This record gives sequence, structure tokens and C-alpha cells, in this order.
Amino acid sequence: MLNLLTQRDTAGAIFILALVIASGLFLGKFKVKGISLGSTWILFMGILLGHFGLRIHPVMLTFIKDFGLILFVFAIGLQVGPGFFHSFKRDGLPMNMLAVVLILLGVLTTYIIHRISGENLGIMTGIMSGAVTNTPGLGAAQQTLSDASVASEEITAAASGIASAYAVAYPLGVLGAIAVILLAKAIFRINPSKEKTAAAPDDESNAFRLACRVENPALFGKCIHDIMGEENAEHLVITRMMRDGHVFFPDLDMPLREGDKLLIVTDVQHKDKVCIIFGAECPVDINEWRPEGTELITTRLSITKSSITGKSLRKLDIRRKYGVTVARILRAGVDLQADADLILQVGDSIKVVGPKSGIDRLAKLVGNDPESLHKPNLIPIFLGIALGVALGVMPIHFPSMPQPLKLGLAGGPLIVAILLGHFGPQLRITTYTALSANLMIREIGISLFMAAVGLGAGKTFVASLVGGGYMWVLYGAFITVVPMFLVALIARLLLKMDFFKICGLLAGGTTDPALLSFSEQMFDNNRIAVHYATVYPLTMFLRVVAAQILIMIML
Repeated sequence: MLNLLTQRDTAGAIFILALVIASGLFLGKFKVKGISLGSTWILFMGILLGHFGLRIHPVMLTFIKDFGLILFVFAIGLQVGPGFFHSFKRDGLPMNMLAVVLILLGVLTTYIIHRISGENLGIMTGIMSGAVTNTPGLGAAQQTLSDASVASEEITAAASGIASAYAVAYPLGVLGAIAVILLAKAIFRINPSKEKTAAAPDDESNAFRLACRVENPALFGKCIHDIMGEENAEHLVITRMMRDGHVFFPDLDMPLREGDKLLIVTDVQHKDKVCIIFGAECPVDINEWRPEGTELITTRLSITKSSITGKSLRKLDIRRKYGVTVARILRAGVDLQADADLILQVGDSIKVVGPKSGIDRLAKLVGNDPESLHKPNLIPIFLGIALGVALGVMPIHFPSMPQPLKLGLAGGPLIVAILLGHFGPQLRITTYTALSANLMIREIGISLFMAAVGLGAGKTFVASLVGGGYMWVLYGAFITVVPMFLVALIARLLLKMDFFKICGLLAGGTTDPALLSFSEQMFDNNRIAVHYATVYPLTMFLRVVAAQILIMIML
């Protein structure tokens, strides 16, 4: 077995990688004060074993690092793709703009420290990636350095020290982010119980049912489809209509009359708007809203037939054909309103209301076979990776830049995965991957990447730290704390955001799952994860781009 540690062939490489990953994941299970560095321990174990002489052939090490990074970012892209553009709607826009500000402040802080201290900008990019716990940014920076067509002492120093800088800055990146949350709580004098009560109306996004009587003269004679329009269809669904004492499922082309009653599903925050549009709210007795001779049930159906991918609710005409109303759609953990023009895709879970016979027929149409979702769909994954690599190596020329910009093996696959996740269904491409499968791909990818980076950095880590690298800890602390604290002040004092939104914004804006876990446990509010998911997709993309831009500035 000792031969496996010294021989630099395939068997030795696999043995060393498995040893590093297994030991790192084992250490990641231990927590101090509820905080764990998780898979980052793989990086530290790689550095440790690399320092004591464990080596993998450089060509193998480069392949393992790059392929692991591709798997990691592609899995992230597929996960966030379906909700990427949706996250910019409504409340998501100001939060995403603040996330952009957070990223820009981080880049600016990094560059200012570089100018003042004279520290290598490539090293500072590694420190920045560690300070915001963003591994794909490190991978993008390393890839850009390896693609550099020019050679210099500065580039060589950056290439050899960037992983060490990341590793040094990472632990304080986690602790510094938590310190900002606690400091903001103290400065803003946050009482979690009062904050939760005050934030409840704004945060409430679950379906809310109410009945309205049609009293608005402007609606008399107009069909439901015209009244709903794009804006209203986004936040309300008319499930049933009562006319002359008869209850039925309304046709979207049916004109309204004065005195019609409508049973509507909407969000709590849009309740008043619904009453303004239609008329006075009526008491809801669900027994009065059962169509004669039918017993309504509410259930969820899973979209599992690939033939449904790319079709809208309007095209399927579910209400007319089956007498069933689609109230909500759950996609990639995001609860969406049943907009008539929403494109369905495999993996969606639709909440439906209607008679059992109609729901049974609809279930046959959509498949409703959740077990089939566990079967991997590998064609779009490998085809997407191929397209992503091709995009990543494609040169993009900008004036006054010494060499063309490349998205690299991090940026290219990430962009393709996001676009596939979002637009794939419209092109009749089934991109659904079960959450467990996505997590498996992602964890294997990040484990391979971390192990390879650690083993490569281990040879020079101690020398870098002794030769002035101890200052990297201080630089990383500035990059972590200053931008986060400024954004927290802007969000609270200028935009009047509640504290839980700020927690989700800061955790998502730094792509820091440890901060998310800490915030949820400390404040017992699961809405923090929703706000985290709102800014995470754009943040992940921009963090990768920002790291590449800093390296290009150095070049």
C-alpha cells in the first residue's frame, strides 16, 4: 500500500485522491459552535498531505482539477437555471441589485488593498475568493492564469500562491461573515420575535383564497382572459365562478356580469389589489363552491412526460378539457403562480383543484410518475458540458486588453447550464435532474477540485505563509467585513429591508452556506433560505466573472 503513495501512476493518483477526500469529508462533519467548514476540509487535507510529499502527476492533477470544477459549476447552473430570470421579478430586483453592489464593493476593496500594499493581484484574487467562500471564483481565476499567453514573474507567483491565499482567507471568511450578522443585529437593535411579526405580511407568499363579487362596471362584458392580462395573471388564479346560484369552472373567454362571484387564489400581499380590481370580498364557505354533483379535491401532480416539456398552461387548456384548475407550480424549490403562459417542464409539481375524474385524466396526460424522475437524464448534461467547454475556450476580444477574455472552464459551462435550465423546456429539451443526483454530481465535482487544488498548493503553502502570507488573513478580513457591513447599512437604512432579508442577502451574496445555516438556526426563520436563493444565481455567475476580470487586469 505504501507504493501507492509514491508511485505516480493512475492507481496511485486515485488512492491519494480518495484518501484526501475521505479524510476531509470526515473532518467536515465536526462543528464548533454549530459552524463547520464542510468540504473545505478537503482543501486543507490536500495541502497537509501535499506538504509532506504526496504528489500526483501534474497532467493528471490538472485534468482532475478542471473536470471536477466543470462538474461542480454545471450542476449549480442546472439547479439555479429554472429560477434565474424569475429571481429578478418583483422583490427580487432590489435584492439582486444589492448583491451586485456587494460584489462590486468586494472587487473594489480587493483592488484598493492591492494598490496600497503592492500585493500580487492574482494572490489578492485568491484572497477575495476565500474571503467570500466562493470556490468557483478560485477555479475561474486559476483557469484564466493557465490560459495566459504571456509569461512573467508576477504571473508565476500568482499561479503558485493563489490556492494558498484562498485557503488562508477562507476560515476567517466564514467567521467574519457571521460577525457582520451579529454586529448588524446589535447596531439595528433587532428583536427577532418582533422582526418576525413585522416581516410576516411582506414575506408571506403562500396561496391565499378569497371570494369577490364582480361590482366594477369597467369589467362588465369583458372576458376573464382580457381582465387577467400579463400583470394580473402573475399573482392570481380564478378557480371557480358562481352565477345565478350555479357553480362551475369558468372559461377564460367567458364575459363577466354584474353580481358574478369569483373564487380566487392569490398571495396575501395582493389581496387588496384583487378586491380593487373585481369588487367587495365575500365570506368563503367552501361547501357553497362545490359544483353540483361533484366532489372537489386538491392534490399535486408531477410532470414526468417529456412531451409536456415546452408547453404552456394555455396550450394544454387544462381547465376547459378536464374541469381542473392549476393553482400553483413548484419548480426547483420555487413556488410559482400558475400563469397561463408559463412553460411547463419535466420535474414540475403542479397543485390542482377539481373533480377526481378530471384530475385522474390530467394525471395520465402529465405522467404523474415521481419514481421516473429518479432516472438520470445524461444526454443534456454531457451535451451541455461540451457546449460549455467550447464557449469557455472561445476568445472574446476587448479593446485595450493585452489578450482576449475567455470565460474559461468555470464560466462557460456555468452559463450554458443556466441557459439550458431556463430555456431548455421551451426548446423541448428535458433538463430535469433529481435534486439528489444534482447534489451527487456537485459534491463529487467540488471534492475532486478541492483535493487537486490542495495537493498542488501543499508544496509551497508553508513557504508562502512564512514569507508574508500571514498578512493575507488581514486582507481577507477587510474584503469580508467591509462590503457586507456597508450593504447591510444600505439595505436597512435606505431600503428598509427586514433583518431576515438582509441575512439571506448577505449569505447568498457571498455564496456562503455556513452563514445561511447559522442565520436559520439562530433566528429560527426559514424565509432566510428563500432570500438566499433569490440572489444566489446571479451572485454565483458574477463572482466567477469578477475573479476573471481581476486576473485579466493583472495580465
